[in-house]
Amino acid sequence: MEWFKKVLDFFLHLDKHMEAAIATYQGGTYFILLAIIFIETGIVIMPFLPGDSLLFTAGYFARTGALRHEILLPSLTIAAILGDTVNYWIGKYAGNWVLRGPLSRFIKQAHIDRTHAFFEKYGGKTIVMARFVPIVRTFAPFVAGIGAMTYRKFLVYNIVGGVAWVAICLYAGYFFGALEPVKNNFELVVLAIVFISILPGIIEYTRHRRQVRAAATHAATQQQAP
Repeated sequence: MEWFKKVLDFFLHLDKHMEAAIATYQGGTYFILLAIIFIETGIVIMPFLPGDSLLFTAGYFARTGALRHEILLPSLTIAAILGDTVNYWIGKYAGNWVLRGPLSRFIKQAHIDRTHAFFEKYGGKTIVMARFVPIVRTFAPFVAGIGAMTYRKFLVYNIVGGVAWVAICLYAGYFFGALEPVKNNFELVVLAIVFISILPGIIEYTRHRRQVRAAATHAATQQQAP
């Protein structure tokens, strides 16, 4: 099973193995990137795949000439939009089965609650904002499908979010990845990107949980009052 662990590590940390992937697969690297972006956004049980950091790293290697940004931008944008679209329809037609069936063990209720918290505060704009928040990015279209958001409304947010997410992360790597401090500390920069992208979601989720606990405490106090 050692080979399986190596393959799994390769895909889970492709942002760190990009140079080796390009050297090994050359043009095939584009298809690997497309597959990861599509799966990370389209399959609700796969939120742990790299997203922001992968796009940033791809942008950096586009700057070096190892990849072509004019191919990356449209292809990865399409993959991101199609991924969310598939996830939406999975939620719409199989959401309850996924949450109650055998696949439910791969889904943490905390991730669903966190996504619901985003929808409660931002409504449909969550589809755009979630693009920049790992975990929530994968669950947002799924929850939108379950919640019966109209597909026309979802599609608009999906396209806007997909274009913005890919373009911003890709060209951040393209323009800033070549800076000496970034090049000399590339892995640290990638880890920082992951942390920064997660931070708003952590803050929002913590705030939501506090509000829920406060409401529960208030309700209990009211019931105990004479």
